Amino acid sequence: MTAILAVKLILVPALIYLVTWVGNKWGPAVAGWLSAFPIVAGPILAVMTFEQGAQFGASAAKGTLLAVNAILVFGLVYAWASTKFAVLGSLLCALSVYAITVFVLSLLQAPLLACFTLVIVMLLIAPRFLPNLKIEPICHATPNTVIWRMLAGAILVATVTFFAANMGPRFSGLLAMFPVMGTVLIGFSHHYSGRNFAISMLRGMMFGYYAFACFCAILALLLARHSAIIAFGGALACALAVQLVAKQWMPKAG
Repeated sequence: MTAILAVKLILVPALIYLVTWVGNKWGPAVAGWLSAFPIVAGPILAVMTFEQGAQFGASAAKGTLLAVNAILVFGLVYAWASTKFAVLGSLLCALSVYAITVFVLSLLQAPLLACFTLVIVMLLIAPRFLPNLKIEPICHATPNTVIWRMLAGAILVATVTFFAANMGPRFSGLLAMFPVMGTVLIGFSHHYSGRNFAISMLRGMMFGYYAFACFCAILALLLARHSAIIAFGGALACALAVQLVAKQWMPKAG
């Protein structure tokens, strides 16, 4: 768990900085799309696999795949809550429903194909239930704001990793998908750039999770049959291809 924490503490603040920069340059939808790529969860699953073995890693990857559903629920609840509440109220609503969803998912026993199918169905329908709001002009994050985002991400990572310790592969996988990026990026974007900016970022995230889902599903499948290097290499290659396709699809669908 120490290695996982170290990976998170390095990658999460770095990704928050990168996504914030992308949001300033290309807008919230592209930033959300990029933030969903498994830059953080991928290395975490790799550490789990090399420390605990391929079977543990495959089970964790399956749990992480299922957790995409909880992330989508988090996004939907936050988007609708933000039409009535400020950042704190919206986060409390979203995280409460997220926690309930994770608990329900932890009880679900289903084969990998069924889990993947459920995630894809959710990804197809979730953007349709987001509030249909006009995107506000891009608001650039100041250097001080970016630093606070990175610090908040690091603190949240340390807290979640502490509670995820010794929970087994399924809960470890589920909590690997705790919405650190969503909580920090969406919360700060909502506060500084407006509700519509935050919802547009959430929409972009939903398109980015197609690649994430493919990464987790292929990783879980390959770890049962091949070496970890082949499994992670194949999963990453597929995720990159799907990420590019999703980017082309996003403006048309979105």
